[in-house]
Amino acid sequence: MSKNKAFIAHVYGTVQGVGFRFSAVYMARRLKISGYVRNMPDGSVEVVAEGSPENCTRLIEWLKKGPPGAFVREVKVQNSTYSGLYRGFTVQY
Repeated sequence: MSKNKAFIAHVYGTVQGVGFRFSAVYMARRLKISGYVRNMPDGSVEVVAEGSPENCTRLIEWLKKGPPGAFVREVKVQNSTYSGLYRGFTVQY
């Protein structure tokens, strides 16, 4: 059994057009989290992440605030199964 954690988060609010994805990449890489971030058609941002439980918790806490200029109204987090598929953290288009 893996000691790593995985989650999918959807971030709602003013989160597109404010540098949210690129700030999320920076933060995730600092925390050694793998996965990706992408804008969704409904105006939200989706984050798929895998890493240590502690660093996943740190990233979720960051997602609740976001970068300067963002206004985060809600973050929905769903635990996921760790896959080990991701190498690094990227923006998906």
